[in-house]
Amino acid sequence: MLKRQLASLEKAISNARSYEEYVEACQAHDGLSGADEWKAKDVSHDYDYRLIRKRLNRMQIARSKGDTEGLMSILHEGLHGNLANIANPVMNLKAKMGTKVLIESFITEVCTALDNIFNADETEIDFYHKLSFFEETTHAYGQTCLMLSGGAGLGFFHGGVVKSLAEHSLLPNVISGASAGSIIASLIGTRTDEELKTFFQPEHVYERFRDWNIWKGMGKRSLLDSTPLENALIELFDLTTFEEAYKKTGRHVTVTVSPADIHQHSRLLNAKTSPNAIITQAVRASCAIPLIFSAVQLKAKAPNGDIVPYIPNRRFVDGSLMADMPFQRLARLYGVNHSIVSQTNPIAVPFLSRNKSPRKGIWSLTTRHLGSLAKSNSIFAFDILETLTKNRTARLGIHKIRSIIEQQYVGDINILPERGLGNVKHIFANPSLEGITTLMDNAERATWPQIDVIKRNTRISKTLNKHLTALKTKEAKLLSQATI
Repeated sequence: MLKRQLASLEKAISNARSYEEYVEACQAHDGLSGADEWKAKDVSHDYDYRLIRKRLNRMQIARSKGDTEGLMSILHEGLHGNLANIANPVMNLKAKMGTKVLIESFITEVCTALDNIFNADETEIDFYHKLSFFEETTHAYGQTCLMLSGGAGLGFFHGGVVKSLAEHSLLPNVISGASAGSIIASLIGTRTDEELKTFFQPEHVYERFRDWNIWKGMGKRSLLDSTPLENALIELFDLTTFEEAYKKTGRHVTVTVSPADIHQHSRLLNAKTSPNAIITQAVRASCAIPLIFSAVQLKAKAPNGDIVPYIPNRRFVDGSLMADMPFQRLARLYGVNHSIVSQTNPIAVPFLSRNKSPRKGIWSLTTRHLGSLAKSNSIFAFDILETLTKNRTARLGIHKIRSIIEQQYVGDINILPERGLGNVKHIFANPSLEGITTLMDNAERATWPQIDVIKRNTRISKTLNKHLTALKTKEAKLLSQATI
């Protein structure tokens, strides 16, 4: 009887027509399966529950005494995203929704403590002492990024992911996009959450991109005519620069591009590295799959408003060839230490596991080690081949293949399309309204199981960023008043 009831609820979870229906079915499943009892018990070998319980008690005592300095000291001691292993992926597998009540309570108490510190009377906590605390703690804690892979026509999947995250106010402030993902990333960087919810309707997306694939013919510089894609990008982004986009939305959007020659490294274009670069040309370059679309000369906006070449005499192509998931460089630029990945790259997706369970045991460790060895040996072989090859075009091709093999294609939280041959038809075909609707609907459903985890993993960093932004705004106002 119990098995039949659980099976019925699992079917309801799979067939849910909205996130609300999904949550309701998951909660019912947790109540019936015994997951709620597991959540209520602190004890587990998968995290240090004693440390979390102790930290929680200390914060509660300090807050009850009105000891704001004490709260600041406790948080300074070692607040980070995986304190006591609370972000262990295993902790998200025992229940359909939520995790240990102790962990949820700890996160809530941290956010309450941060609220108390922010709201503390400035006769008690000096404004600049408060500002310094939030600057240091925010920097030490780190933040989350959203990385959107390449995938040509499969890139419409990203739209459903972004729509779902925007509806739950979970879009990070750091976003990167490569190839098709660069279009969606740039949309996030140039539009508010409300504008994104409106834009990412299948009918709207279809109207913008229905003719991106127009055959040009053999013997040309590219197989496809880039004019329809370029027109769509101009309509979406016009002459907006990365700096202008950041000033509008406060989001750090990065577009990755790969060099069209062998003596250059991939570039991350954003408001920090290339503030005056024009987003339209950056995205067009990132989408320039070799042979399919021609390489692109980047453009920038001069101080007088003129449009000038950016990095003259260099052309760039598909960003996913060398920087599909540029996590390490985003970490250096923005202090990122946690990633959400929407992965549609056809080179990677067929080999990525949909199973959330971490691999354990000797066999799993052995296969992982053998996989790492195979990857290292392949890179070594291509290095030798590139060194021995004299033909420039052949060397460039070898170099790009090596870069593809070398990359890491997953993050901390991964959202993937369903595996199947049906996805192949989306890669280079002009989209249909039905196809876009299906991809975006599948993307939303693939995002639902991650919503609860993302909320939990980003709640503290969002609270820190919210208070730091408010304090910096106040500081700017104080400084402007002082100069009058």
